[in-house]
Amino acid sequence: MKWKIFITLVYSLTLILDVNSIVAQPTVKLKSEMYRPQIHFSPKAYWANDPNGMVYNKGVYHLFYQHHPYSSVWGPMHWGHATSKDLIKWKHEPIAIYPDSLGTIFSGSAVVDKNNSSGFGKNGRAPLVAIFTHHSMEVEKAGRNDFQNQSIAYSNDDGKTWTKYAGNPVLKNPGIVDFRDPKVMWYEPQKKWVMTLATKNCITFYSSTNLKSWVKESEFGATIGAHGGVWECPDLFTMDDNGKMVWVLIVSINPGGPNKGSATQYFIGDFDGNKFTPLTTDVKWIDYGPDNYAGITWSNTGSRKIFLGWMSNWMYANTVPTETWRSAMTFPRELKINHVGHEILLASQPAVELSKIQSKPITISNIKITNSFDLAEKIGKVKFPCRINLSLDEIKDFSLVVSNDIGEKLIIGFDKKENKYFIDRTQSGITGFQKEFAARPVAPRFTDNNKMNISLLIDVSSVELFADDGLTVMTAIFFPNKPYNQIHIQSTENAVIKNMEYINLKSGR
Repeated sequence: MKWKIFITLVYSLTLILDVNSIVAQPTVKLKSEMYRPQIHFSPKAYWANDPNGMVYNKGVYHLFYQHHPYSSVWGPMHWGHATSKDLIKWKHEPIAIYPDSLGTIFSGSAVVDKNNSSGFGKNGRAPLVAIFTHHSMEVEKAGRNDFQNQSIAYSNDDGKTWTKYAGNPVLKNPGIVDFRDPKVMWYEPQKKWVMTLATKNCITFYSSTNLKSWVKESEFGATIGAHGGVWECPDLFTMDDNGKMVWVLIVSINPGGPNKGSATQYFIGDFDGNKFTPLTTDVKWIDYGPDNYAGITWSNTGSRKIFLGWMSNWMYANTVPTETWRSAMTFPRELKINHVGHEILLASQPAVELSKIQSKPITISNIKITNSFDLAEKIGKVKFPCRINLSLDEIKDFSLVVSNDIGEKLIIGFDKKENKYFIDRTQSGITGFQKEFAARPVAPRFTDNNKMNISLLIDVSSVELFADDGLTVMTAIFFPNKPYNQIHIQSTENAVIKNMEYINLKSGR
């Protein structure tokens, strides 16, 4: 294929360059670009996809991510790097891990090796250890299946610089085409590391005492869950369920999502250090929108589970109408366990750090919607980014229309007959770059509660919907020709908005 030939040529050029040098990136005025997110992380320039190596250490959140520093389309992968102390304002750091003779640097994770089990630590300091997939274009081009292997690197200066282990790879491919995206965590009951690895159409668990030598434990999922595409970017962690510990396994899939293309499913169950046993085999999605993929949680955050996803979809990620950069991340989300009847579900809400950039809410009560209500009549000029919280005491059809002066609009709402939430971007602006983009993705409502609450995070080119305390979540990006500047609430059933909060959000840039 032509794209493979192109990527191979660019990769070969990458290896000729001094991989220890800092790649010169163009100077970009972050607020100057129309679609540049203001409260979401995006790369300073060029391409980004999957969040990688997310680890919290000494008061700093580290975000590594799949990055091509020479183009705004996917290519030879590096680990880009950014840091934050509050999950809001991100500092762009030098590229952390470069391609080498073993291949480009695909997705993975990072841990704080507190006990120095790896032996990489110095002077009594715990090292950070990154575990990632080496992807060899040369081996793939030769027609072999073992072109993806797991390797490690370590840092003794809190993630500023990284040294690759001389014994890489630490886990060799047994002959599986898709053998990647290691997420590693410490399993305290058996004093060992557990690696959750995506292996084509299932998950394979491995264990190690030193992060260097790995033993296969078990496999999961070949006949369970959604299988419309390859499994990728898994994560395994514990959560509190009313004082009881449960295990959550996250698995991304592409294609095969509930609204086409990329999406992330999850399983809740038990893990005994050897195998994962789900409570149910029903397919559940962490986000029903089209634009949340490859998400994982930060490690080393204790009982707090903070999730971050790539805010795009492989159907059109390479062709969205941004220029100097491509792709952003979702806003960090707090994960919780919720029960609905006999069902146990994973709920998401914006991380509490969002409050740091929230202005004083403008609150409106008992809004009777007779056809259409212009929000500007109550709050004045509508500005983005913003947060809108609303609640209803009676379930009825309604929609929130975000629009501009040239008639482009994004419609977010609830369809009572279908009992589904939706985000309609068929008239949202620029949509012709991919035929599936102009769509109306939907998501089920999981509770039968007669009361409804919705929280919306609306940035200049994205919306994140959290309904019913985060039981239903949807994320979608959009590209209007002119910035949106209006919000109307519409209903054909005379819906009553019991309470609504409009909150301006300060830019994190």
